[in-house]
Amino acid sequence: MLGTSCMVPTKERNVQAIYIENKGEGILIDCGEGTQRQMNIAGINRNKVRKIFISHWHGDHVAGLIGLLQTISNNENPQKVTLFGPIETSERINCMLSSVGFENNRLDLEVKELNPEGVEKVHDAEEYYVEAAYLDHKLPCLGYSIIEKDKRRINMAKAKALGLRGGPLIGKLQLGKAVNFKGKEIKPDDVSHIQKGKKLTVILDTLACKNAYDLAKDADLLIAESAYASDLEEKGAEYKHLTTKQAALIATNANVKKLVVTHFSQRYKTSEKIEEEIKTFFKESQAAHDFMKIKL
Repeated sequence: MLGTSCMVPTKERNVQAIYIENKGEGILIDCGEGTQRQMNIAGINRNKVRKIFISHWHGDHVAGLIGLLQTISNNENPQKVTLFGPIETSERINCMLSSVGFENNRLDLEVKELNPEGVEKVHDAEEYYVEAAYLDHKLPCLGYSIIEKDKRRINMAKAKALGLRGGPLIGKLQLGKAVNFKGKEIKPDDVSHIQKGKKLTVILDTLACKNAYDLAKDADLLIAESAYASDLEEKGAEYKHLTTKQAALIATNANVKKLVVTHFSQRYKTSEKIEEEIKTFFKESQAAHDFMKIKL
């Protein structure tokens, strides 16, 4: 968690950015001002970033983009970066890029503008896929789920009991294909099981809405904004932000295993009140803090 503040950075909290790493690939969800510095402090190599998912184009979620992209483009062989975002993303990123000069512009940037109807798959990688849905905010705003694909796990003790010691037959079983060994058919379920992939959902800047519930359904971890404590529900409605109670209701009704809330209003000097409330409303929960690490 590289930033946990809402709109305005404080002494303790930077604005919004979440860094996810999967087998060396870096994924950013939003990139508020100061994200590069936060990455430095956290010991994260900025050149690992391959995917950037933008929730919406309010400044506290995107103002760090230009600096990060310039840093990446300054490498002799910069990695390709794919940037995903809601409608208007292509126009806005082009305006941002044209506002500064790149001395050595080797930037390899692909922009994918998303406009899902309901919850839709928007990216398919080898080991995971990403779903997105529009939320209810003042600008077009997307929530995202990163979902690990199910894997077949071989029980080598069972395989060895049938005489298998590895090699191409195990590989075929791993792919869910039956094999013949010494005249006997061995089915994948005889020596393996399906390990269900983990699901991470990130919901930022929204009112409670159907897409938020649908996107978060059965998530192992839901990271949700909670700009306000429950006594400021009217202010939340005015600015289209969630309260602790509303974030907890999404987690409860979506059958989420764990909830982490973030994106706190600068009115809260510490997250103590938020922490107390969220644990009251949803037991398996906590308030995020800058540089918090979560292993899923």
